[in-house]
Amino acid sequence: MNADTGFHSGFAALVGRPNAGKSTLLNHLIGEHIAAVSSKPQTTRTRILGILNTPKGQIVFADTPGIHKPGYALNRRMMGTVNEALDQVDVVVLVRDATSSLGSGDQFTLELIRIAAKPAILVLNKIDLLPDKRNLLPLIDSYHREFEFTEIIPMSALTGDGCETLIDAVVSRLPEGEPLYDPDQYTDQAERTIVAEMVREQILDATGEEIPFATAVHVESWNEAPDGTEIHCVIYVERDSQKPIIIGRGGQRLKEVGTRARRAIENLLERHVRLHLFVRVQDRWRNDPRTLDLLGISEK
Repeated sequence: MNADTGFHSGFAALVGRPNAGKSTLLNHLIGEHIAAVSSKPQTTRTRILGILNTPKGQIVFADTPGIHKPGYALNRRMMGTVNEALDQVDVVVLVRDATSSLGSGDQFTLELIRIAAKPAILVLNKIDLLPDKRNLLPLIDSYHREFEFTEIIPMSALTGDGCETLIDAVVSRLPEGEPLYDPDQYTDQAERTIVAEMVREQILDATGEEIPFATAVHVESWNEAPDGTEIHCVIYVERDSQKPIIIGRGGQRLKEVGTRARRAIENLLERHVRLHLFVRVQDRWRNDPRTLDLLGISEK
């Protein structure tokens, strides 16, 4: 395909504050469950690429960690991922929870976008939760005064309302050129990485407020057999007191996490899976470079 045919291809970063709905949006756009989704903050820890092919172009969406002020080495690496994405993409898509009020974190986010100096689209997400859409007007007016977005799109990543408008807006602002990835490819994530995130997603859903920040999942072994795939995953926690929270009374919580994760993994791999989960205490893993490297949370 020649570059002068009007076909566009390039990268678009999905950025925003924690819980804005970036991962839900990515999964909806791609039509595959490639990013962990949870109501808990800082669910996304690494950059996840989702590749969308349309008749007019190929968009490579980069889902990024929620923008926050980092404390642990883990968080500093997460923000390094955000800054790298802003530096390398062609278009920035700021995903904003339309149901929440403006705060200092929003100003911090806008400053990062100003520094990036890329075409930027504002997505006002979760409009399905707004009883009166007129409540969007003050928010739109505030952002109009703060930054010159190329487009402002109210939408719902959950229902898909507004997704086609977003796709058209992004494609039109990408450079002309041939596809960057094979049209059959929908992500750059290895199956092992997606599987680990599927397990962590179930842990986030099953546990309270403290555990999500202190938990990580690593696929320790993966063995193919004629009757299915056998996977062993290690769940890291930081303190001995957190281990029984993950396991639950009589091992019931860990069993439920494993059952739900196995179903999702079987749907992904389209074959029978035997999933084994183990909980390991790794003191202060969020500040340990070797553990972060093992988990694929690289330093930018």
